[in-house]
Amino acid sequence: MDWNWSLILNAAVSLVCALILTVCVPLLKARLGEERFQTLQNRVAICVAAAEQLFGSGEGQKKKDYVLSLLLSRGLVKDVDDVTALIESEVYRLQNNG
Repeated sequence: MDWNWSLILNAAVSLVCALILTVCVPLLKARLGEERFQTLQNRVAICVAAAEQLFGSGEGQKKKDYVLSLLLSRGLVKDVDDVTALIESEVYRLQNNG
């Protein structure tokens, strides 16, 4: 039997993103409050789009580091772990909605 590893990998990434969206994002939202969460989510979307424009296809870790450095340097986040779920969900949204 010949396995199509790209399909398996794609399914695994989708599953991880779904878990992030259903667990981590609501926890962050509850911690920050609705208005601050919406502001942060909008800023993350802008930073992710900018990273995609600057670095193009691939370079995932470089783009993530760029987004994190922008958010941290502007004081929008204090903890990287808090915003990682938002970054991943935004990347997933961009990849699946174009």
